[in-house]
Amino acid sequence: MFRRSRPTQPPSGSEAASVPSSPASADATALLAGLLARPSTANVLEGALGHAARLLGGGAKGYAVLGRGAASIAAVHGYPRTLLGVTLDGPWATAGGRPQLFQGRDLYAAANPPETLARLEGAGARQAPLSFVVPLTDHGRTLGALVLDCPAGTSLSSAAQAAVTAWAGAVAPLVAVLESRREWRETARQIASAVVEAVESREFDALGHGRAVADLAARLGEAAGLSPREREELWYAALLHDLGKIHGEPGHAQVGANFLHSVPHLSEAGRAIRHHHERWDGSGEPDGLAGEAIPLYARILAVANAAAHAGGNLAVVQVLSGTALDPQLVELLAELPPVPAGAEA
Repeated sequence: MFRRSRPTQPPSGSEAASVPSSPASADATALLAGLLARPSTANVLEGALGHAARLLGGGAKGYAVLGRGAASIAAVHGYPRTLLGVTLDGPWATAGGRPQLFQGRDLYAAANPPETLARLEGAGARQAPLSFVVPLTDHGRTLGALVLDCPAGTSLSSAAQAAVTAWAGAVAPLVAVLESRREWRETARQIASAVVEAVESREFDALGHGRAVADLAARLGEAAGLSPREREELWYAALLHDLGKIHGEPGHAQVGANFLHSVPHLSEAGRAIRHHHERWDGSGEPDGLAGEAIPLYARILAVANAAAHAGGNLAVVQVLSGTALDPQLVELLAELPPVPAGAEA
């Protein structure tokens, strides 16, 4: 939708990667490589559930939960996606890492509130004829569990149970790595936000400006078709765009860009900060770039920054369309749905 000032990197291949459909001929290493090619916790768990269901002979449905005790449903197989995000207390908390087989038993009635039970009932996941619960553990730490529900008349052999248990043991370290990366990403965001707030606190009127621009830029980036990875880098660019003001107003964009000089995976964020005062008509700084020669992240950042300074007054931003700001992005800004009160982008 939007042209960039640099060649885009080829796709990583994650869309083409898939878990082999024939477990009899599949090598476990190839299966795990297929999961790793889809590097998100949800994708890994969805693939893991699909293969576990095949190991049980087909017909099984299931879901994966993350957390001990009151866990959250993070992936589903065969069940509606309306279950995603449901907080659920179940037997994995006391399993001690051991798989458990439950026949004709309601696993949840005693431990969950009526609204949760109603969600399970509506999805057809309340009372399965046969449930196989396999905890996901890594180095003695329980991460969650795979819950596999089998149709009536199913008889799970010891070999099938052992195969699923071994498969869960192979998948658990991948989940641990991805969850750790997610936790570190959240930590990095919190640290960056704290640093920016410390700088902004020197000028009371600017307090919260960086976070507001970052959240709006991420929404605008999504509307412009950026991938999650690209939006993450754009978010950092927007959050940190005024960090150079710690050395004063003049030249702050270049100073801010220099902060990221030694962070390779934020190189485009650095370019965005450097060029966010360029203007669509070429009269900006530092390099007088015009139109689509301005990096896309910088153009998005400039629109989000203008909108934040305007206090959400779209008319003020539209006056700058085609002169200071990319007119397509200004149009996109006008089409963004409002954010519900109290919600974050």
